Amino acid sequence: MDPKSTSGALAAVPMKERSLHWLGVLCAVVAGAWLGAAEAPAKLVVTGLSPFAVSLCMVAGVFVARWSFPTLLKGTTYIFRDLGRRRHLIVWALLAGGLWAVANTLTVIAIQDVGLSIAFPLWNANSLVGLLWGRVFFGELKGAGLGTRLRVVLGVLAVVLAAALLGFSSVSHPAVAGAHAVRGILAALGACVLWGTMYIPYRKAYISGMNPLSFVTAFTVGELATVATLAIALGGGVHALVSELHGARHLLFWLFLGGFVWVVGDLFQQFAAKYIGIGRGIPLTNTNQLWGLAWAALVFHELRHATGLQMLFVLGGSLGMIFGAILIGSAAASGREQTSRDDAVLRECTRYNLDYLETLHAQSGIESGIEANPDQSQPAGKRRWWDVLIMLVATAFFVCFALTAAPPAIPMSGFWIIVLSAALLVVLAAGVWRLRHETNFS
Repeated sequence: MDPKSTSGALAAVPMKERSLHWLGVLCAVVAGAWLGAAEAPAKLVVTGLSPFAVSLCMVAGVFVARWSFPTLLKGTTYIFRDLGRRRHLIVWALLAGGLWAVANTLTVIAIQDVGLSIAFPLWNANSLVGLLWGRVFFGELKGAGLGTRLRVVLGVLAVVLAAALLGFSSVSHPAVAGAHAVRGILAALGACVLWGTMYIPYRKAYISGMNPLSFVTAFTVGELATVATLAIALGGGVHALVSELHGARHLLFWLFLGGFVWVVGDLFQQFAAKYIGIGRGIPLTNTNQLWGLAWAALVFHELRHATGLQMLFVLGGSLGMIFGAILIGSAAASGREQTSRDDAVLRECTRYNLDYLETLHAQSGIESGIEANPDQSQPAGKRRWWDVLIMLVATAFFVCFALTAAPPAIPMSGFWIIVLSAALLVVLAAGVWRLRHETNFS
């Protein structure tokens, strides 16, 4: 590519990086809140459901949500057009979905063996894995000043350490001893590595200009296929799995809902990874443990018998995680670091014969006229009849599961459910408004 045309392309991209940085930070905050809320259904593993059945039910909700949200926001015409323009990324999306599915199953096993309080900090160390891969593969923090690098690295370490403190504040996990404990710890560490590595395809897609909504549409095919294969192969076969799910049909709605809520958080995590990278975005979204703690303590009363030392862990972990998030959020990329990112974009464009200027615009959340409506024969946001059908089918799934649902036999506080749910809706509204206003969900 001609260096002069490259310089012209760089100059043509609007200087809105600082605004995009804070948009990415907001998306990470929204993601943390919703991912934390989705943790509550993991408690249902104590009802006797196998980890494979739990994972399959949650992924069923994930699958429905991953198709309905992109359809609602952009329409399938836009999604398939975007996928068609970057076909080489579909296999990466399928790979990422497979990694997620394996990691998610490992987390359910870890929770069952050593409890959420121990398993959660172990797999949340994926922040460190993401920071490493972001630097190695995409030049994140390359060219950043010493102060910026220190804020990001210390912020990530603070979040990881705070996660450990919050984990050990719980009084509800089983004693860690025996072969099952070793299996649970290894499962949590495996999930950590897989989830940290899973973000490589994410970032690769976004520096190539793909819309996160398009990426997750292909991603979900890989995750559903993988988790279904695991459930059938390791869960005793199709007959055993169907029998188990039929016997627990009164609980399936809550697992399905948990997967649906998780997708809301994950979609915002995708936008965070796009706009501030995986080295910053992933540790910020891992503040979901603060929200998970709020649900555990306020809704499920898990800390009602906590000792003074455990409450000290809660306070120290909460403050440490907030401090780490502030450090990372304030570390906006400098001009030299943005140049390193643009070099990574150029490498992808050269490798896959993509238009550099158009990709730079897409990476900044700006749709070119050609990409938004290449044939000029249909409005870019036009909905088709099958878009309506997808939304109706998604709604029907919820109604069918809800008709057989029964409240789990776990004491809960209705007041705090309302308060925390209202907080979720507030941060969601803020995130949706900013994304719609600044990038039109691009």
